Amino acid sequence: MNGFIDGHCHISASEFDKDFGEVIRKAKKAGVEGIVAVTEFKEDFEKVLSLSDQYPGFIFPSLGIHPVQVLEDIIPNYNDQVNGQRAACLSDLEGVLDLVVKHANKLVAVGEIGLDFTPWYCKSKEQRDEQRQVFIQQIQLAKRLDLPVNVHSRSAGRPTVNLLKEQGATKVLLHAFDGKPSVAMQGVECGFYFSVPPSIIRSEQKQRLVAKIPLENLLLETDAPALGPEKEGRNEPSNITISCEWIAKIKNITTDEVKRQTRLNALTLFPKLSAFLKR
Repeated sequence: MNGFIDGHCHISASEFDKDFGEVIRKAKKAGVEGIVAVTEFKEDFEKVLSLSDQYPGFIFPSLGIHPVQVLEDIIPNYNDQVNGQRAACLSDLEGVLDLVVKHANKLVAVGEIGLDFTPWYCKSKEQRDEQRQVFIQQIQLAKRLDLPVNVHSRSAGRPTVNLLKEQGATKVLLHAFDGKPSVAMQGVECGFYFSVPPSIIRSEQKQRLVAKIPLENLLLETDAPALGPEKEGRNEPSNITISCEWIAKIKNITTDEVKRQTRLNALTLFPKLSAFLKR
């Protein structure tokens, strides 16, 4: 089978609870061959691992904590919040690194990790510095485990690329990168990959990015249930075909070429997939 690989998907999200089986059926019908299932919070880990056990060779777990977390308790210096969310802090890592190590043999990556300097989540230098430390600890763990990192970089494209370079990360996927093409090309020079969501259909920034980045450094993703073809409404893994079609359109190549090369890129970045998927 030579299908699509969704390099970044929140398949464990509650938005899929009521019709999960149908979502998977539609994904497979659309040609999806594998889904890299990322987490945002420690509480997501068990569900992602369970889904990977239920769908072996199709759902592949990637564990890590996102740079924006849910505010459950009042934490000193982290009282600023939007919709109950705040910048990640070091206390959020409690127990996380141990769980990643415990399940390392099952994981294809560490993620979703990264930086999010969106002003209403991250308002101070202290918050940005602590968010960096959360990111660094997860990067270094991934390096020790010889796993790729699946990276979020909203409103922090340049700081994220620079930090990854400083930390010596080489196996990197920057998902839905929102920075400038010139910054992305610094990542390309380091061998980083960039994954493209269906929201490219409505994002001139993503279109410019794809025009600049070589196909050999691109993967497909959905980030489902977010970043779909419509700003409102649930995104699904089956929408990965939109990402493929738009890359082909922008680069003036066939969708088969995009599918083949992005699949090869995914197998290169996530080598554990090769144990299940034939090249």
